[in-house]
Amino acid sequence: MARYTDAVCRLCRREGQKMFLKGDRCYTDKCALERRAYAPGQHGQGRSKASEYGQQLREKQKAKRYYGLLESQFRGYFEMASKRKGQTGENLLSILESRLDNTVYRLGFAMSRAEARQLVRHGHFLVNGRKVDIPSFLVKPGQVITIKDSSRSLDKIKSVIEANASRPAPKWLDYDRNTLTAKVVAHPTKEDIDLPIEEHLIVELYSK
Repeated sequence: MARYTDAVCRLCRREGQKMFLKGDRCYTDKCALERRAYAPGQHGQGRSKASEYGQQLREKQKAKRYYGLLESQFRGYFEMASKRKGQTGENLLSILESRLDNTVYRLGFAMSRAEARQLVRHGHFLVNGRKVDIPSFLVKPGQVITIKDSSRSLDKIKSVIEANASRPAPKWLDYDRNTLTAKVVAHPTKEDIDLPIEEHLIVELYSK
């Protein structure tokens, strides 16, 4: 499966804001955006104000990069969102937030979505008692997410959980820190998502 393999710090610089794609590194002075707060490339420091189309494109690119998706995947989610009842933009954010890799990240089981994606692929998580190793799996209300018993003692997972002990779980997840078990109690809504994404610009872009 195709995936982005270049330096992810360039993505934050291109969008002009931290997207916390590198986990711990993003909180230190090693963050590329702290050192070079301008877009990458020869003309990165001389970019003019973006056009309307440019703003819409940047918003789509930013959303893709937050969730670690390629264009074909993102467009597929947009088409899925457009077929659901309600506002397409909000439906899109709800679908993206419902991915298993994002859910694992939101629960504090990983320091970044990329790390969460890797952990899911390695089969460390169960949904309703069954192993799911597909990062794009969409969780639904009523489903229960747990860490596989044999994975709970792994130093990597234990250290991340301890580091994120104070991170609050989103309202759409009922998380028991003692058992490391989370139940999906609702579909994520726009109010549950703390990312600076203006979804209406994405809808306008794809509606052209």
